[in-house]
Amino acid sequence: MLQKLTFVFLFISATLTAQLQSPAEFLGYEVGAQFSRHADVVRYFEHVAANSEMVTFDTYGKTNERRPLTYAVVTSPQNMANIDQIRRDNLKHIGLENGSANPQTAIVWLSYNVHGNEASSTEAAMATLYKLITEKQAWLQNTVVIIDPCVNPDGRDRYANWYNQVKAEPYNPKQAAVEHHEPWPGGRPNHYLFDLNRDWAWATQVETRERLKIYNQWMPHIHVDFHEQGINEPYYFAPAAEPFHEIITPFQRDFQTAIGKNHAKYFDAEGWLFFTRERFDLLYPSYGDTYPTFMGAIGMTYEQAGHGRAGLGINTDEGYELTLVDRVAHHTTTGLSTVEMGSKNAAQLNTEFKKFFTNDDLKYKSYVLKGHPDMIDALTKLLQKHNIRYGFKRNGTVSGFNYSNNAQGSMDASNALVIHTNQPKGKMVKVLMEPNAKLEEPLTYDITAWSIPHAYGLDAVASTTKVTADSELPTYAINNSAAPNAAGYIVSWNSMYDAQFLAALLKEDIRVRFTEKDLKFGGKDFGKGSLVITKSDNRNNPDFNKKVVAIANEHNRQLYASNTSFGDTRTDFGSPDVKLINNQRIAVLRGDGVSSLNYGAIWHFFEQQLHYPITSIDTGNFNPAILKNYDVLVLPSGWYSSLNGDTMDKVNAWVRSGGKIIAMGGAINTFADKDGFDLKRNKTSDEKEEGTQGNLTPYDQRERSRVKDFITGSIYKIKIDPSHPMAFGYGDTYYSLKLGSSSYAFLEQGYNVGYIETPTSVSGFSGEDAKSKLTNSLVFGEARMGSGSIIYMVDDVLFRSFWENGKLFFVNAIFFVNNNKFTL
Repeated sequence: MLQKLTFVFLFISATLTAQLQSPAEFLGYEVGAQFSRHADVVRYFEHVAANSEMVTFDTYGKTNERRPLTYAVVTSPQNMANIDQIRRDNLKHIGLENGSANPQTAIVWLSYNVHGNEASSTEAAMATLYKLITEKQAWLQNTVVIIDPCVNPDGRDRYANWYNQVKAEPYNPKQAAVEHHEPWPGGRPNHYLFDLNRDWAWATQVETRERLKIYNQWMPHIHVDFHEQGINEPYYFAPAAEPFHEIITPFQRDFQTAIGKNHAKYFDAEGWLFFTRERFDLLYPSYGDTYPTFMGAIGMTYEQAGHGRAGLGINTDEGYELTLVDRVAHHTTTGLSTVEMGSKNAAQLNTEFKKFFTNDDLKYKSYVLKGHPDMIDALTKLLQKHNIRYGFKRNGTVSGFNYSNNAQGSMDASNALVIHTNQPKGKMVKVLMEPNAKLEEPLTYDITAWSIPHAYGLDAVASTTKVTADSELPTYAINNSAAPNAAGYIVSWNSMYDAQFLAALLKEDIRVRFTEKDLKFGGKDFGKGSLVITKSDNRNNPDFNKKVVAIANEHNRQLYASNTSFGDTRTDFGSPDVKLINNQRIAVLRGDGVSSLNYGAIWHFFEQQLHYPITSIDTGNFNPAILKNYDVLVLPSGWYSSLNGDTMDKVNAWVRSGGKIIAMGGAINTFADKDGFDLKRNKTSDEKEEGTQGNLTPYDQRERSRVKDFITGSIYKIKIDPSHPMAFGYGDTYYSLKLGSSSYAFLEQGYNVGYIETPTSVSGFSGEDAKSKLTNSLVFGEARMGSGSIIYMVDDVLFRSFWENGKLFFVNAIFFVNNNKFTL
């Protein structure tokens, strides 16, 4: 009987193998001869899974453009029969599931094409899959390989479809050819133009959120993120460059080196150039190499020359033609070499992986955070995405490093959120919460500060002793009831949750007011910015009470029903300082000259967070005459060379007649040092005329000497004028993420809403010259022009959408600032 079963098994295996096609056979062209559309890649993976007992293929979500997000699990037939037990044993081994296990199987995750126009890697994913199951089966006996063939399907298809439309036949390798110059915004980002390789920790995008669900089910030992770089660079692989975050273990560093040497063996045999230990560091926690590293894996970035410029082939500056075939071969080689190293070291990987999740030696044992319940709730949602455990402290005081004072101190911890580091993911807790990341090297690839307490506007203490905490506090859904006899309802203004409530009311044509003064009704205090929804304003809406209550309950907002419009203090519902909020008509510029990342963050903010409509206008189609149809014009960071001369005069006229411009980041330079805009660049006292003094810095020290002029994503304490409508919902202090050293003088006639007098950096790297340049500098301001305003936002409050505490500034600028007319 056993012989018969063996024969049947061998017969089925042989039949499946005979039906299995290579990528070239299936697609009808050699891999690297064309750019494959995402749908064809998915079809090939489905074909392999249907014809191999070593592969399963599944989806983990859909993109904004409805393309499937997919992953394959690749291993031996014996492992596949026990695959869920292998997965769960790995989680038990590190304390993420109850029970004990002693796994010996390596788990390797290969992520391809996170940047859509770095498109060779998805082609390599198909080749790697086929070679694994046809040539490298021995490695799969003790290894599970997870392949995500395309992390960013929307971006990849944007690039591949464009390239396939414009390329010559045969392709043209000359650098000047159209096929080597993508139009704005390029294929790099996702639908909302976010860089998904900066989103792992913040999980603002659907691709990241859905992927993390699967990642946390597997927790791989090795993770590789496949990329491309400039056409004249050869190939980069691990080990990474400094700085390394301090939680990275010696084993993780050493194993990166071992993997790099294994790659080098294959590259040297083929005569392929490569470089290591330069440029790509392991500090910022939201990359496809750092996030897995801080989750215990050997996290690595591999960078192949090419990028969106290379197409099917391009002439490099070094005199050779770089082809897509070359690029695919290189990525396939490093992918297979990585699996090989996982297989050869499976037992050690498991042993060291378990050690990483022991966190007894971390300095801070608990992080205690307190603030508005909405911000606490928003933070717990982030923690849940990463399966980080937390609790709440009922009462008492905690002592330790106080984030507000940037020094030792104490805090009342009643009902505070507590996050311990003595949990499996304690090292990631440290990374996200730490007051100031330790820097062994100031030259980094990204920002150097991201401290979650500041990002969420929370008071916090980091304690060196474990703070006792109960399980999660019970949450109670607010259940408002209609008060048809009331004069109106009042809702406090504190967070994005309140902003979403306002947007929902406006979309239902509910008229809403906000107060520019503190209110008191029925003995209850309401701060500036509080929403006032009166029966009088909505008397022609027969469903007014029903709609308001339904929307408030949906958004879990507490309505205070006031039986009278007569205030306890001098401010009543009908006060001139309680102003109707206009249902703002908002235009946002996009296109050539505009930062696609900043525009994308704004677009995503309105559609996916505030849920409020905007009109996006391409810079090539912009005509000041259309502004008569809009109340607000948002200028994302960028270079607006067309806003000059007659065009600028017409824009000015629109502002003076009551329009409002919100200029963000680099867009501010459009108005700096120009007559009528009340905005001047700060000039330092030691600035000299260009050319008066030569630079005698040695050649090999130039880059390092410039760090004194850099601010690489640092957190600064700034002063706020909380009486100004742009600052409603804030106190007199705000912690801002500053991305550069641009410095503007205080407005002479306008309102300096957020500003720095003496620069105080609480986290991240700032060069001494760059920091001093920020003395007496503007951060947020409003300059009046006639009946309208220009709002300057030097710091990007929507940067990567993770600085939660800054978003209300933007909402206030839209709806509250200079709200002197109501459009019927």
